[in-house]
Amino acid sequence: MDFRTVVLEMEATRPISVRSKDRTYRPVAWLSRQWLAKTTGALTVLVVLVIAAVIAGRVASEQAVAGLVDQARAGLPLAAATLAGEIEKQRLIPLTLARDPDVITLLGTYDSNSEANLDRKLKDIAEDAGSTVIYVIGADGRTLATSNFNEPDSFAGAKFPYRHYFRDAITNGVGMQYAQGAVSARPGLFLSRRVEGSATPLGVVVVKVGLDGVEKTWRASGAVVCVTNEEGVIIATTVPGWRFSTISKLNEAEIAVASERLQVVDTLLSPAPIHRQGDLTVAQIDGKPAVLAGISQAVGPSAPGWRLMLSLYADPAITRARLEGQLTAVLAFSLMIAFGRITWRRRQLQAARRAALTQMNSELEARVEDRTDQLKRTNLALAAEMAERENAETKVQHLHDELAQANRLSILGQIAAGVAHEMNQPLAAIGVYADNAQRYFEAGRSTSAADSLGQIVALTEQIASKTEALRSFARRAPSAATVMTIDDAIDGALLLLSGRVREASVSVIRPRRDSALCVMASRIRVEQILVNLLQNALDALQGRPHPQIEVQHTASAESVHISVRDNGPGLNPAIRTTLFMPFATSKEKGLGLGLVISSEIAHELGGDLELTPFGEGACFTLTLPRAQQ
Repeated sequence: MDFRTVVLEMEATRPISVRSKDRTYRPVAWLSRQWLAKTTGALTVLVVLVIAAVIAGRVASEQAVAGLVDQARAGLPLAAATLAGEIEKQRLIPLTLARDPDVITLLGTYDSNSEANLDRKLKDIAEDAGSTVIYVIGADGRTLATSNFNEPDSFAGAKFPYRHYFRDAITNGVGMQYAQGAVSARPGLFLSRRVEGSATPLGVVVVKVGLDGVEKTWRASGAVVCVTNEEGVIIATTVPGWRFSTISKLNEAEIAVASERLQVVDTLLSPAPIHRQGDLTVAQIDGKPAVLAGISQAVGPSAPGWRLMLSLYADPAITRARLEGQLTAVLAFSLMIAFGRITWRRRQLQAARRAALTQMNSELEARVEDRTDQLKRTNLALAAEMAERENAETKVQHLHDELAQANRLSILGQIAAGVAHEMNQPLAAIGVYADNAQRYFEAGRSTSAADSLGQIVALTEQIASKTEALRSFARRAPSAATVMTIDDAIDGALLLLSGRVREASVSVIRPRRDSALCVMASRIRVEQILVNLLQNALDALQGRPHPQIEVQHTASAESVHISVRDNGPGLNPAIRTTLFMPFATSKEKGLGLGLVISSEIAHELGGDLELTPFGEGACFTLTLPRAQQ
């Protein structure tokens, strides 16, 4: 007779000693108290859950805003550099033309033929440099030559003595003014340079630059960018409707100064639809409200007094972070409630069990005592055994993952020196091209400078691909398998070992690319296996004549086979039987873990790694399940 049967028998034979009225009244009172306690508990849990969700959502939103501000802070220098680079590039044009003999001749002795020749020359320079217009002004403020001589809104003969950029250049040698065009009515940045004469200035060379290209670059980044001048007026922005608006409200005197500086017509210089709310900014963009998070800084010496503000759209990030935070809080609190409920229920059952044992102890002590002790010992032993087994399995899995990661980092350490050595040459080349670009810019050879900069970009992308390969290989491999092409894993492994392959003068034969050949696996894990096999092949080929490694793949309906062969001395027959056993190695400094770890990774991916019979050298074949297209 078991424990449950004994309890039921006692309940069936226990006499009822209470009166009828007690039996009809007490259950009703007990049920009322139980209902009240459950209702109160449920309401308390609900209130606490709502509070936790609100707090978690607020904290997650604040963290999302801080992250957006950090992203904006990281992108701000690049946005400022784009603007400063365009200004400095265009500033070289008046600097160079101010010393040009044709310009000096025209300003010294005006001649219609000289004007026509200079007009064509300025037009060619403007087209090459991407300038809006380039023109030469005499000392009296009249335009003598211009690149838009053949256009309807030509500056030829126009007088600009009232322009700040003209007066500043005549007085100080250089001038800079962002203003609305007097002839074209299109805004732009005017950069000027004085042309020196023997006694007095001969005139001024001016280049007008539209910032449309800079704004287009900013707009492509997805950020909201605007630039304000000394008076706080927005002069360049990714939101066209904000142009010639102000960051804050200006009084009449300030509006007069700003209007005169910008020389705008029929523009009210009203505040932009931007309002600060704590760490966020609420703005109207294209007629729709938007919440932004960002930061600002001075543009720098290229444009004194200008400030650049870069903001990112915050609505999606805040909403997503709030929902994730609230969901996390709800799930965490629900788990706590479930755990508490299970614990409370377990204690209740334990208390009921102890009460039942106490009640029947007087009648069944002798019969139940041995059975109870036996059950307790069995339960405790089983629980301890289960806990010990689960703990051991967890430790084994953790050690396996750590060992695989350590093997990956060990391989990374072996190849890092070779990759660093490979980066030295492109880095040195970047320095040479950068120096050449600077000299070309100083000489006014923008096309040659652009070629040098293009070479720098290509070398930078080459270094970036190497660096990304190292970073990807060093990451902890994800456990979930995805559909990947075999060519990607082979490319990654060969890229990581390219320096060592080149240094050892090993000829590598790889299969023809086949984008349809895919497997279900983790790319980092497959790359780790292939890097181990290629490392072993390179070690075996040291000192061998005409070293060669051949990587091939074949496929069946369900599997893909990747083989790595070398023409080295092959494997000693004595080591073949222990090849995939831990710490079995033929290398002097080897640990004998590379093939073991690679074999275990292959098994985890549902495949296999084996030594394949081959004529000369050694051949290892990796088999992986093929992904169904």
